[in-house]
This record gives sequence, C-alpha cells and structure tokens, in this order.
Amino acid sequence: MKESIRRQDLSSEFYTHEKCFIVELSNSADDEGLSIARARVEPGVTTRWHRLKKSGERYYILSGVGRVEVGSMAPEDVNPGDVVIIPPMCRQRIMNTGHEDLVFLALCTLPFTTDDYEDIDETPP
Repeated sequence: MKESIRRQDLSSEFYTHEKCFIVELSNSADDEGLSIARARVEPGVTTRWHRLKKSGERYYILSGVGRVEVGSMAPEDVNPGDVVIIPPMCRQRIMNTGHEDLVFLALCTLPFTTDDYEDIDETPP
C-alpha cells in the first residue's frame, strides 16, 4: 500500500451491461487489498444476476432505496447507511425501488477485476 489521495471524477462514469453506472474510485497497485467503486442504478432498474468468483464484496448504500437479493437470503429492502455483505461466489443483484437514483459504494477484497466477474443471469444482456 502506498499513501495517496484519489479524487472522485464523476465524468469518468461508464455504463455496464450489468445495467448500472460505475465510477472507479480506487483500484490500483497502490492499494492492493481493496477496490472501491461508486455504483448508480436508475429508478425501476434491476441489475443482472452476477457473482464475483474470488472477491468478497460489500455494498454501502449512499442514497436512494432498493431491494437486494444475495445468495439464498430472502430479498431485503436497503436504505442509506445499510451495508450488504456478499461473499465470493454468491449470486447477487439489486433493484432500485425508488424514484431517484440508487447510489452505493461497492468495496471489493480482493480488488475487482473483470476476470473475477461472472454474469449468471438467464436472460440475454
């Protein structure tokens, strides 16, 4: 780990086939133990079923409201301040049930890589 400051740059936001918008906040060799991304899901949208093969993930809800489905848990409503803990290989998706964007931090240990991501949704992207 190396000391540094990462500045949020919302102009770097990109859309994923998972149906959400992502801004990578920190994912580099300077901090090899953790990656942080800001995710944004528009009202009425449900992300695709997916899982991370090696990384554990946590969602920290910043704003908006939603319903998360993780592993074999029953669907749960989430609100600002809630933390969702998602072990590796655990299926997951989140739905924005509100009228404003659902925004959350996705914190991954090990850091996120595209090779670690697996789309397991049965519907075509």
